[in-house]
Amino acid sequence: MIYHYFGGKDRLYIAVLEHVLGELRAEELKLDVEHVGPVDGMMQLFDFTYEHFGQHPELIHILSGENLLRARFLKKSSRTPVVASPLIAMIDELLKRGAKAGVFRRGVDPLQLYVTMVGFAYFHRSNAHTLSVIFKSDILKADWQAEHKRYAREMMLGFLRRQA
Repeated sequence: MIYHYFGGKDRLYIAVLEHVLGELRAEELKLDVEHVGPVDGMMQLFDFTYEHFGQHPELIHILSGENLLRARFLKKSSRTPVVASPLIAMIDELLKRGAKAGVFRRGVDPLQLYVTMVGFAYFHRSNAHTLSVIFKSDILKADWQAEHKRYAREMMLGFLRRQA
């Protein structure tokens, strides 16, 4: 049936990649950041990203695997770049509104910022087992996660805020 519906195992895997990434994008695009201030909108997006990766460890696993494969299957996807593009425009709009309002510094690249947000949400989780052993601390514990999120939010805001 895999060959009938997907044309092979590779196409099935690509469909799974497109599905998990498409789910993330669909949920991100439901956020109403147009009707809130730029700081609140950016933090809504950050909080969503952080929580989504926490609630969907399968996304971390599949992305980690695909990175080990140097995006071999993702390169074959025609849908993924199209699905991702509206998000960068959303961040760019928030950055522009924030700069105009005098609350964000100018010159922040929206793609760089998004990669940083994902890094805050992803790295410690994708490497939790090794980090937990090395530092003798359970990085996946709820209290550690909450503290990390607090640190990450402060760093995001500190980076974005316009300096007096």
